[in-house]
Amino acid sequence: MNYRRFGRLGWMVSEIGYGMWGMAGWTGSDDQESMQSLQRAVELGCNFFDTAWAYGQGHSERLLGQLIANNAQTKLYAATKIPPKNFKWPSRREYTLDDCFPPDHIEAYVHKSLANLGVQTIDLMQFHTWEDSWLQDDRLAHKMDDLRRQGLVRAWGISINRWEPWNGVQAVRSGLFDAVQVIYNIFDQNPEDELFPACVEMDVAVIARVPFDEGTLTGTLTKDSKWPEGDWRNTYFVPENLIPSVERAEALKKVLPAGMTMPEMALRFILSNPTVSTTIPGMRKLRHVEENIAASDKGPLSADLLAVLRQHRWDRVPTSWSQ
Repeated sequence: MNYRRFGRLGWMVSEIGYGMWGMAGWTGSDDQESMQSLQRAVELGCNFFDTAWAYGQGHSERLLGQLIANNAQTKLYAATKIPPKNFKWPSRREYTLDDCFPPDHIEAYVHKSLANLGVQTIDLMQFHTWEDSWLQDDRLAHKMDDLRRQGLVRAWGISINRWEPWNGVQAVRSGLFDAVQVIYNIFDQNPEDELFPACVEMDVAVIARVPFDEGTLTGTLTKDSKWPEGDWRNTYFVPENLIPSVERAEALKKVLPAGMTMPEMALRFILSNPTVSTTIPGMRKLRHVEENIAASDKGPLSADLLAVLRQHRWDRVPTSWSQ
């Protein structure tokens, strides 16, 4: 495992982190299997874990808390998220701070997450939805400073709405935030336009989420893929998304180098960008942990392959199903 500096915080984090949504929000999760996979990741050098209260109403946080307790001699960085008060994803332009993150709501969920994680200080607390317009309300910065002064939160970050990397540039430039979590993968390359340069300028850490485009970039989906009732992916992979996604993944298979898997290429594309501090694939099975972490040791992709992959950029805009 290779490690990268986590922005101005100076933390050295594993460049392959661990996304924990699938352990609570997707069908087929098994806590025993999840804990085995999490522990294997620690053994292989992973030290950055991303969760949220909304992942099973604290269930995923509690799994991470158990992992931290089981590895007391190893520093594991815990990143979690406060849900918006209106529990609506993604945010919309008309939502105010009072709709989503009034000060008392922020404080209440910091304490909920502290209890679930079983820690005295949260390494990175993120806002699970974001609007740059909220920066105009001074109560936000005051509450963040207050919780930091109390020693309850070490660092603050934002999780940017799907396909809206522009809606976070002001937050980065404000100096209030230490980290930004954004969708960045072979298809979603637009964070490179404005957001990443701002992060470099302000020395803000970048967490690249959704490295496999919710599964498309694993190369395993088909135009007939379906999931059990209640699985979030049924609402995301509606036909108008699933069909073009599979077609684009099939086009990528034609440029896949011999001996390389689609997931490996997807992860190494992200890690070829030095602005990225860590990427957080979801991993519920041991073999996925071992395969994904192995991508770290293989280094960046060749310049020639990166140039080809640039042509697979897919600029999308939020829709009714892209929560």
